[in-house]
Amino acid sequence: LENRVRFPVEILKAIRKAVGSDFIIIYRLSMLDLIEGGGSWEEIVTVAKAVEEAGATIINTGIGWHEARIPTIATVVPRGAFTWVTKKLKGSVKIPLVATNRINTPELAEEVLARGDADLISMARPFLADPHLVNKAKEGKEDLINTCIACNQACLDHIFKHKTASCLVNPVACRETEEKYMLKPLPNHSNSDSADPTRSQRKKIAVIGAGPAGIACAAAAGERGHEVVLFEAAKEIGGQFRLAQHIPGKEEFAETLRYYRNKLAAHNVALRLSHKVTSKELSNEKFDAVVIATGVKPRDLKVEGINHPKVVDYPLALSGQIQIGKRVAIIGAGGIGFDVAELLSTPTADTHDKVEMFLEEWGIDKEFKNGGGLKKKEPEQPPREIYLLQRKSEKLGKNLGQTTGWIHRTSLKNRGVKMIAGVSYQKIDDSGLHIRHLNGKDEILEVDHVIICAGQEVNIPTPLDTLQNDLKSLGSVASVHVIGGAHVALELDAKRAIEEGHLLAASL
Repeated sequence: LENRVRFPVEILKAIRKAVGSDFIIIYRLSMLDLIEGGGSWEEIVTVAKAVEEAGATIINTGIGWHEARIPTIATVVPRGAFTWVTKKLKGSVKIPLVATNRINTPELAEEVLARGDADLISMARPFLADPHLVNKAKEGKEDLINTCIACNQACLDHIFKHKTASCLVNPVACRETEEKYMLKPLPNHSNSDSADPTRSQRKKIAVIGAGPAGIACAAAAGERGHEVVLFEAAKEIGGQFRLAQHIPGKEEFAETLRYYRNKLAAHNVALRLSHKVTSKELSNEKFDAVVIATGVKPRDLKVEGINHPKVVDYPLALSGQIQIGKRVAIIGAGGIGFDVAELLSTPTADTHDKVEMFLEEWGIDKEFKNGGGLKKKEPEQPPREIYLLQRKSEKLGKNLGQTTGWIHRTSLKNRGVKMIAGVSYQKIDDSGLHIRHLNGKDEILEVDHVIICAGQEVNIPTPLDTLQNDLKSLGSVASVHVIGGAHVALELDAKRAIEEGHLLAASL
């Protein structure tokens, strides 16, 4: 250890000598390696004292190596799950300590500081989601903060594919200077009530569907100064996001809906819920533009017995409106199939402490009895026997997020979910689901329910050409646009949906 510590110590001493005594140097110390043979707590304290003595001004908490097979920043990680690590070092050094990882709101940051877990808070992705986070908190506008949901889809996943980092909930991130992303205010428009945009510039826009694409488009168009009416057939906004927030580990999605709900109100978007709009209404209200953002619907699966009482589609399964049995087959192993399996395999909580549950599930030892902070995990007792099936013979979850897919696969494997590729579905009857394996062997999965997660298709109640003809025949001159899942439904993609909604609003 003494020789290994020389590396940071000599670097720190050289930097301090070069910059002088009034220059801040922050040292990132791996305090919880999360790998076999990682640092013991005694070693971590020794390194911390050495870098303090060598000239570090502040120590920042590092959690986990890239090689660690434990999630540290993804959305499955509870908020503030690792602040206890920083607190453990308090008192061992005199310089300030920084808490990190899954601290995504000013309220949580304040709570961590008030508890004495740390002296400072480090955030990164939350500023991609909302660069104005601090100012909004200072002004008491926390409800208008666009909260990071820790999905990694547009930031880290982009980086590992050599693409520009951005943000799923804020597509403008890192594209602020690209004109097509700029929400330019209309002439004579401001946020003041006295503003009177000219009719020649201000458009009356109907957005049909309040899923991710629709709410992003409506909010952005309203922010620019357009008169916007948002129609939604359901009782609430959200679409597929509303379903996703029920998945364990995706509760953060509710924050995105809270943000858009408040942003729509802030920009005077008229929200008409439980309302199926007609072509006649659109014509009578003289809209200049109609945006179809009606999202997706589950794809029909062609298999004998698809109408059997055992069969449940994924929206119903996720809604909680039906009691799912103890033995379940899930048809389709894309993102939704994995989400349904996650929901149904999550053990019933015997504690409300999400952090403790997370640490226990992933074998993290707060007592540091072993190097790296790991302990032996006890086998979980899953609440159900689950089969996750797909037709393709490739690895299940192959197309999940690059930085999160392994987490989902590991979690389901630990819970005993049987993942089977390369099967064909023969029929569904009272016995269960009849499948045929690649080798030609037939098998009956004796299950209580068969949940269909076999993809999506566009959900446009009125075909586009019919709607355009109807509007034209009624004398409407409205332009018609299609975005989100209603445009392309190959994969559920909130990143693309929100971006399309924003770009359309910026261009109108």
